[in-house]
Amino acid sequence: MRAARAARALQSKEDYNQAITFYTQAIDLDPTVAAYYGNRSFAYLRTECFGYALADANKALEIDPKYIKAYYRRASSYMALGKFKLALKDFETVTKVHPSDKDAKAKYTECNKIVKRIAFEKAIAVDDHKSVLDSIDIETMAIDDDYDGPKLEDGVVTLQFVKDLLKTFKEQKKLHRKYAYQILLRVREIFMKQPSLVDITIPDGKKFTVCGDIHGQYYDLLNIFELNGIPSESNPYLFNGDFVDRGSFSVECILVLFSFKVLYPDHFYMARGNHESATMNQMYGFEGEVKSKYPLTITFTAQMADLFTEVFNWLPLAHCINNKILVMHGGLFRDDNVTLDDIRKVDRHRQPPEEGVMCELLWSDPQPQCGRSQSKRGVGTQFGPDVTKRFLQKNKLDYIIRSHEVKNDGYEVSHDGKCITVFSAPNYW
Repeated sequence: MRAARAARALQSKEDYNQAITFYTQAIDLDPTVAAYYGNRSFAYLRTECFGYALADANKALEIDPKYIKAYYRRASSYMALGKFKLALKDFETVTKVHPSDKDAKAKYTECNKIVKRIAFEKAIAVDDHKSVLDSIDIETMAIDDDYDGPKLEDGVVTLQFVKDLLKTFKEQKKLHRKYAYQILLRVREIFMKQPSLVDITIPDGKKFTVCGDIHGQYYDLLNIFELNGIPSESNPYLFNGDFVDRGSFSVECILVLFSFKVLYPDHFYMARGNHESATMNQMYGFEGEVKSKYPLTITFTAQMADLFTEVFNWLPLAHCINNKILVMHGGLFRDDNVTLDDIRKVDRHRQPPEEGVMCELLWSDPQPQCGRSQSKRGVGTQFGPDVTKRFLQKNKLDYIIRSHEVKNDGYEVSHDGKCITVFSAPNYW
C-alpha cells in the first residue's frame, strides 16, 4: 500500500511525525493489518508518545497475537512508563520466540536487572535522604599529574573555570572526576535550598532568556551562548528541563549548566524535566553515558550516575516570572483548582509519580481543542485553551511557557497566545 510504503521511507529518514501521519492513513484504509499498528507504535515511541505506542502495540496483538514485534513495542512502552515487570514479561516472550535476537536478549537482561534492583532497594531502604556523597571522600581524590583540564581552586567555580570548561568540552576532553563531584556537591546544596516553585523578578526593560530542551546536544548549547551571549548577572537564563538523554554529550551539557548555576545562583535557573528521572536516564542514554565517561575503579566504587539522580530530585519544578508568567517543563493539570500555592507545597524530592501535580508539571501537553483528553504519553494530561484560560484567571497570570515538545521553528504560540512552547534542541531525533 502506498501510504504504508511512504511511512516506512519517512521512518527510515527519522521523520517520525510524518511517518505517523502516513501509517494513520494506511490504518484508515485497512485497519486489519497488525504491522501498521506495530510500525506506528515504533514511531510513537521515538516521539515519546508512550501512551499511544502502548495502545497501538495492544491493537496489533489483538489483530495478530503472534506478531512478535508488537510484544517488543509494548515492552518498550512499559519500560518508558516505568512498568518494568510488565515489560519483562513481554521481553521474555520475544526472547523465547527469537532466542538469537541479541537486542531483545540485551533488553530482557537490562529490564530484569532493573526489576531486581528495585526489589533490592526497596528491601534495604532505611533512609531516603542518605546521599551517595556520604560514602565519598572528595578531598582525598588525587589529580593525575598529566591532567591539563580546568581546575577548581578550593572547590570554587569561577568565570574563568567555566570558560575553560566550555573549551575543554568543545575539544571533547573530560573534566576530572574530582571537579565533577565538587560541582555536583555544590549545586545540590543550592537546589536543596530552593522551593518547588521559584519566584523570579526581572526589572522592566531587562533581558531574560528561557531555553527549552537541550537533550545532550552540546554544540547546539554552545550555539545558544554564541547567539545570545554567555550567561551572566546581566544576561540571566532559565533552562526549562530535559538537559540530558538522546544526545551524545549529556554529561558535558549538564556539567556546564550546573557550573553556571553555581557561578550565578540568582541569575541562572534550571527546572526539572521528565528526562531528569532514573527511568528515562536508563532508557535514553544518560546513565550509560555517565558510566562510560566516569567508570568505576578499584579505588572508587560509588556511581556518579546515582549522584546525578540525587541532584535531579532537588531540581525546582516551575518558575514564576514577575508574578505573571508561569514556566514549567510539561504543562497544566487535570484539576481546575490547582493554584501556585499547590505547586509550592509539592514535595519534589523523589522520582516523578504517575499522577498528580508534580507528574503533570513534567509530562502534560497542550491540545488545540477545548477540554482535556488522555495523554498521548501515557502520563500527565492534554489540556485545551479553555483549561489554560481558567488556570491563568484563577492564578492572576498572563500566560505560561513550557517545553517538552519538538517544534521545527524552536517555539510555538498556541491557546490564543497564552501558551508558548520553547524547544532548543535542533535536528532532534
